[in-house]
Amino acid sequence: MIRIALVGSIGSGKSYIAKLFKFPVFNADLEVGKIYKKEKKIFLKIKKKLPNFFSKFPVKKRELINAILDNKKNLKLITNIIHPMIKKKLFSFEKKNRNKKIIVLDIPLYLENKLNNKKDIIIFVQANANEIKKRLIKRENYNVNLINQFKKIQLPIEKKIKKSDFVIKNDFKMRTANKYVKNILDKILYERSSIRY
Repeated sequence: MIRIALVGSIGSGKSYIAKLFKFPVFNADLEVGKIYKKEKKIFLKIKKKLPNFFSKFPVKKRELINAILDNKKNLKLITNIIHPMIKKKLFSFEKKNRNKKIIVLDIPLYLENKLNNKKDIIIFVQANANEIKKRLIKRENYNVNLINQFKKIQLPIEKKIKKSDFVIKNDFKMRTANKYVKNILDKILYERSSIRY
């Protein structure tokens, strides 16, 4: 099984690109949302560390945002509680899809949390800063301070590019994105078949 991991700036279109591969996708943001809604143990751990911000289960988005914006240390604290659960869910996802040729990982802190394996194919999704900003503004609960807090716990873009095997220059046009995805898949599958034989 080949693991493809997408990395890049917030709002660069990683989740959209991930779907174009037409293989099972592990979307960490969706999994985190489920954890906040369904995992009471996680809520209690967060509430114990940050009792002034959280009222009752499930975790409310507004309370989460307030906690993160109040102190830059709070985001790291919450991430440290959530991360082990994401690792478990990723393991289950891989087990479920172990017979698939490829799986795609859409995990914002994939490199930062050292989830990468030596054989992973890392793809950096690059997009124009103004285009990213335009798209982020349209998002529900858009908050520039919140985005800046998330950026602070991420690796610099230069380091992500350096660790990547491929770069997709996303202009948010389906034709361009599909072309990149097809070329990358062709190259990966050709190289792996050449190694095998």
